[in-house]
Amino acid sequence: MKDIFQYRQLFYFLVWRDIKVRYKQTLLGIAWAVIQPVVAMVIFTIFFGRLASVAGQTNIPYPVFVYTGLLPWMYFSGAVSNGANSLVTNVQLVTKVYFPRQIIPSISLISGLVDFGLSFILLLLLMVYYAVSIGSGMLLVPVLLLGVSMLALGLNLFLAALNAQFRDVRHAMPFIMQIWLFASPIIYPPRFVPEKFRFLLNLNPMTGYLEGFRSAVLHQPWDFEALAMSLSISAVLLIIGSLYFNRVEATLADVI
Repeated sequence: MKDIFQYRQLFYFLVWRDIKVRYKQTLLGIAWAVIQPVVAMVIFTIFFGRLASVAGQTNIPYPVFVYTGLLPWMYFSGAVSNGANSLVTNVQLVTKVYFPRQIIPSISLISGLVDFGLSFILLLLLMVYYAVSIGSGMLLVPVLLLGVSMLALGLNLFLAALNAQFRDVRHAMPFIMQIWLFASPIIYPPRFVPEKFRFLLNLNPMTGYLEGFRSAVLHQPWDFEALAMSLSISAVLLIIGSLYFNRVEATLADVI
């Protein structure tokens, strides 16, 4: 954090560049930030809410239930997918200019907040449409988002450094994120999972954040055990990612 603060002007510039490049030369531009979660919500509502009868497991409108889970998930998956490839995509900057390399995997955490903010506005509109009350729990959303960012940063530091040495990471990430999506309680509530396997669900660090997000936004009961598990795993992964990144940082320019 000290290094990032010292090079904050470079950090701001790279974040702004990432935001502009993301939707450059696209017909719909920043509208893609809303289109992606909406399309996913519609597909999940049709195939899982109706065909698989998952909607009966929730006490709130299923489209709102799914969309509320998709918001933190898409922020997380986008931040990790972009962060894991960040050193490779910025190879010329890494090899020619000196600056703390930790800045590069951190950029996607900030630039992704723009997409999250736009998608969150649509969530509020959905809640109004389905007559879901908006309460003061919304104030806890930034706190939960900070936990998701901590988890994403730990993975970014580790995966970005690993990807610089082994490009298999880039090919494996879409597959891993797809499996992780269905292993997380986004399209189904945790009670949909049999009780004897519930502890496995809590080992997923996104479970506590997803349920916490729903608790804050949709007035659902809080699962403090799952949230504490998510925070603990996130802290451990952040430490491991930081230690590994610092260990290989000196050789990144040579192996990348």
